[in-house]
Amino acid sequence: MEQVLHGQTAIVTGAGSPAGIGFAIARGLLGAGAQVAITATTERIYERARELDAAGRNVVAIVADLTEEDAARRIIDMVMQRSGRIDVLVNNAGMAQTGLPLEGKPVQESSYADWGRQIEITLHTAFLMTRAVLPVMAQRKYGRIVNVSSVTGPLVSNRGSAAYGAAKAAMDGMMRAIALETALDGITINAVAPGWIGTASSTDTERIAALHTPMGRAGTPEEVAAAVCFLASPAASYITGQALVVDGGNILQENKSV
Repeated sequence: MEQVLHGQTAIVTGAGSPAGIGFAIARGLLGAGAQVAITATTERIYERARELDAAGRNVVAIVADLTEEDAARRIIDMVMQRSGRIDVLVNNAGMAQTGLPLEGKPVQESSYADWGRQIEITLHTAFLMTRAVLPVMAQRKYGRIVNVSSVTGPLVSNRGSAAYGAAKAAMDGMMRAIALETALDGITINAVAPGWIGTASSTDTERIAALHTPMGRAGTPEEVAAAVCFLASPAASYITGQALVVDGGNILQENKSV
């Protein structure tokens, strides 16, 4: 891969799963030449760092609960102390913590705590990390922020996905406001919206649904990562406030039974 991010530093949140989207994004950014900081809520993130870079020269792992306000500032401070710059932030954390997705429930069966927890780990984490990194990027008049959103919420939904869909749709709304606020500072913020992607957390129902996409298969974490890496690159300099759908054309088809 061309080293389009050589000399840059990137942060990827939610990269703890070896078969997840976050880890694939970190691998893609590293391959593009960036130094990468990866985060997760458990110490398994150290294993991911060793898998990416056994020598530890270009990858640093940080254990943090990003629902805690101080954690975001601590991550930014740690990366700045190590690298002196932050060029790319990928907000991938959400939906699950410690590798376990939150249970989806119909609204009538959801407690206020259930609702709030999903909003907290999916929306608030992205807000806190974005708010913490903006002063650093604005000072250098350059930055790329990419949110891993979803088609669920902004474009489609499923039964039991009210809280998750609300959080992802809110991420897109937040993204557009931030795009307007930061454009003159050389910062872009965009989203990648995956559809059915095959990961370790995919359910049997999701695997079957993926077979009914126009491409007849689930997407891969690497295919999502490719879109993220483009939006994180200097080549995407005139794109901001936009969402790029990566779903194999699934939302195009009205009849998914054929």
